[in-house]
Amino acid sequence: MANENSRPGGTWTNREAYLLALVCLTVGLVAGYILHGSAPIAPMSASLASSGPGGAAPSAAGSMPSAESLQPLAAPLLAALKADPKNFDTLTQLGNLYYDYQIYLDAIEYYTRALEVRPNQVNVRTDLGTAFWYSGFPQKAVAEYEKSLATEPTHPNTLFNLAIVQSEGLKDYGAAIATWEKLLKTNPQYPEKQRVLDLIEKARKRKS
Repeated sequence: MANENSRPGGTWTNREAYLLALVCLTVGLVAGYILHGSAPIAPMSASLASSGPGGAAPSAAGSMPSAESLQPLAAPLLAALKADPKNFDTLTQLGNLYYDYQIYLDAIEYYTRALEVRPNQVNVRTDLGTAFWYSGFPQKAVAEYEKSLATEPTHPNTLFNLAIVQSEGLKDYGAAIATWEKLLKTNPQYPEKQRVLDLIEKARKRKS
């Protein structure tokens, strides 16, 4: 067998490139899974609500890949899912992949299927709610957040996200204020307390 130094120009074989891509994908998906459910979304102005509630708004049309262009990345997971259609981890990783690339309808499909297997996974359900919000369905987002809170009533970022959608999507500023106040009461060490206080003050002004 030829050693590594015998390859012309040190180029990768197709098999090596595929394995490297798979390893990178797996690491990225694990990191994404940790961040999704534990990271709050950020508010946007009402005029941008259809683009989603936060942080990095969905990119302009054409700047993100389509579901079809993600097939090389999704292929190993889809193959694994074909062999085990009820595998929670694989379903979640596919949801995270499409979520990360802002293909939210596909993310919704796989998160929903994952939750059929393990319905009490708060982080995944919170991600599902956020994917609904980014897709323009605030009521469905709220429904998923409320299911998450039925399992874990003080989950900080579910509370934060719920209040964002109540405020920016439903214009129910009273409900948003109550949710943010519950967040601070049940999570006194919440690291972004000042941010929440600012949002409460803003909601109070908008309510009046």
